[in-house]
Amino acid sequence: MITFFKNTDNGIEILSEPINNCWINVVDPTPAEIAHLQELGLPQDYITYPLDMDERARTERENGDLLIILRVPYYQGENVDVPYTTIPLGIIINSHYIVTVCRCNNVIIQEFASGRVKSLSTGKRYRFVLRILLNTANKFLSYLRDITKAVELLEDELQQSTRNKEVLGLLKFEKSLTYFTTALKTNELLMERLQRSQMFNTYPEDEDLLEDVLTENQQAIEMTNIQSNILSGMMDAFASIISNNLNSVMKFLASMTIVLSLPTLVASVFGMNITLPLEDHGLAFPIIMGSTLLVSAIVVFIFYKRDWF
Repeated sequence: MITFFKNTDNGIEILSEPINNCWINVVDPTPAEIAHLQELGLPQDYITYPLDMDERARTERENGDLLIILRVPYYQGENVDVPYTTIPLGIIINSHYIVTVCRCNNVIIQEFASGRVKSLSTGKRYRFVLRILLNTANKFLSYLRDITKAVELLEDELQQSTRNKEVLGLLKFEKSLTYFTTALKTNELLMERLQRSQMFNTYPEDEDLLEDVLTENQQAIEMTNIQSNILSGMMDAFASIISNNLNSVMKFLASMTIVLSLPTLVASVFGMNITLPLEDHGLAFPIIMGSTLLVSAIVVFIFYKRDWF
């Protein structure tokens, strides 16, 4: 899908055809759409590189066209093996357009297309790139806060759990943090390379914005590392807690088996077809049952004192 955007006094607007200084957003293009983009002067490799889900963050320049590929966060949903992952987003800059290419329709591009990003200019292409980089870092931080809340909910459930379900839930978020760590570090290298290229030194506002991008990205890296370390320690701790909870259940069941076996033993003895004590006594049944319950109560008291219940 290809969409053309241009900022106006009324905000961002959709165009029917591309014009100079417009923004072309490409999401999972078909072969025909890729051919149409080539007709606009865009290199085919620059269009197809970001469609590879394993593409790393990097830059490339050819014949005056600049390609920037960064990793952006992507939420896949709760019922998947990895709820939060990262996907490549390609940004192509030439003398006429700025083009974004991605396999999936991610929230960062959606915010730009919806007009929620204020003071957005499609003509200021380098500043547009900086705004994408800044929104990417902010979205990493936002998703990290969501992961923290989800982990706290699982932590409450794990304290009484004897199953693996909650630990597997933590494992999913640990995978997400691993993807985040890798993406943020590669994005940081990309940003440092862009900073050294001095392409953002034309306007002082761009230099300040680049510093903000680097700061936010570094904060996201630190938060990811902290959360990852906490989660790793938490998984080890709760694996032991689950084992202890299961041991407590087994200990309780073993104690109850012993207590319940005492009346069964007495009933088995007095159920034999031989001469037994009290068989002719009128209160034989109450005496036997009372004695059995008394012994069971004594055993329960002993187990309680030893904390076996």
